[in-house]
Amino acid sequence: MSAQGENKEAPAATGHEGSILVVDDEQGMRSFLARALAMRGYAVELAGSAEEGAKKFEHTHFDLVILDIALPGKAGIEWLQDLKAEGFAGDVILITAFADMETAIDALRAGASDFILKPFRVDQIANAIKRCTERTRLSRENFLLRRQVAESARGDDGMVGASPAIARLRQILHRIAPTPSTVLIQGESGVGKEVVARALHQWSPRAEKPFVAVNCAAISAELIESELFGHVKGAFTGAREARNGLFHYAHGGTLFLDEIGELPLALQSRLLRVLEERRVRPVGAETEVPVDVRVLAATNRNLRAEVEAGRFREDLFYRLEVITLTVPPLRERAEDIPELGAAFMRQLSMQLGVPPLPVEPEVSARLMAYPWPGNVRELRNFVERSLLFGEFPLDSLGGSVAGRSDAGAPTPDPAASSLLLDEVEKRHILAVLEQCGGNKTRAAELLGVSRKTLERKCAEWAV
Repeated sequence: MSAQGENKEAPAATGHEGSILVVDDEQGMRSFLARALAMRGYAVELAGSAEEGAKKFEHTHFDLVILDIALPGKAGIEWLQDLKAEGFAGDVILITAFADMETAIDALRAGASDFILKPFRVDQIANAIKRCTERTRLSRENFLLRRQVAESARGDDGMVGASPAIARLRQILHRIAPTPSTVLIQGESGVGKEVVARALHQWSPRAEKPFVAVNCAAISAELIESELFGHVKGAFTGAREARNGLFHYAHGGTLFLDEIGELPLALQSRLLRVLEERRVRPVGAETEVPVDVRVLAATNRNLRAEVEAGRFREDLFYRLEVITLTVPPLRERAEDIPELGAAFMRQLSMQLGVPPLPVEPEVSARLMAYPWPGNVRELRNFVERSLLFGEFPLDSLGGSVAGRSDAGAPTPDPAASSLLLDEVEKRHILAVLEQCGGNKTRAAELLGVSRKTLERKCAEWAV
């Protein structure tokens, strides 16, 4: 089983399958494993003790560790406990020539992924590594699937529409999707910025890898750092176990940071460093982990104004603004409203188990004349309410635009409506708020905007 010489005799490892650290005090065992693993495409580093292995961790990231229990100095299980406490999220396979049931139990309690007795065959260690890799893959996919299921009710419309504005946006997306560049997506709340981000991902070489979306405004300032970068056990009150961050789960794919303007200034500094160095440090950890992630960011704020006001870092703004896309509001592409409404009607009628409603020309004209301050999200919510009511509640769109619900009610002039857009928006929002009894959370849901946006509007109007 052993071989003469150290790692220098092993075939050059490509590292395509991952990086492995072998820690064993027997030179023959180290040489044997180095050669066997390198031939299978792994990048292999060797250490003769836990102390030597710890030094290698200071400069190199490892996906997996093969660790002997009986080592000079610090024992293997003791170092395994240290690794887990420091935030190492990879797998550890323990090997030993002397073991009993108590040792095996201690190893598993310490966080070992597998336990192999010496002497062993090459296929035994190869299968153990394969099991670890498969568990990691399944864990990552399970996490992402749970997030996707939780978000499935959002009802994204995809890139629906044939207006010149959407056609131009599609053209730009197809051009920049294959690149690794960071993209900043701007637009009002509810215009479909995440839809654009998902399209960029699907049309990119990363399409088969994870797409992870996070709303920075929906997570408290105390938890957002841990959510993005992960944390080690005991990093803060309540951190009872180590946890990987979203950068970890997006590895190889795309991370979409929605409402990035809501990030605290201190975290903006850390994000800038991640974008520059492509490495993340979990909260409380001493080592950094390399990540391969394309970052897409979105905001409904004017980030230049936020920079001037001191609420957003200038260096992060310029790092994000490699490519800037602006998603047009729905009122600027009214010709897309019938197609969007039809798409929502098909989708929601199946979800709700109710028959779709016929859309008469008068209804379509009124929908196209309304300015939709909540944009696509508000249109979707309107279609859902219509299906639940069994009719289109046109009066809820505001008297200045929808007019009376009678068949003979006049349809307003869109040009005149645009001049009164701010007033129409105000009246509509206040009417919905009144219908909800002042409940801003519920009103924001019906309007298709965030509660923060609604509160900002109310503050402007001194309501």
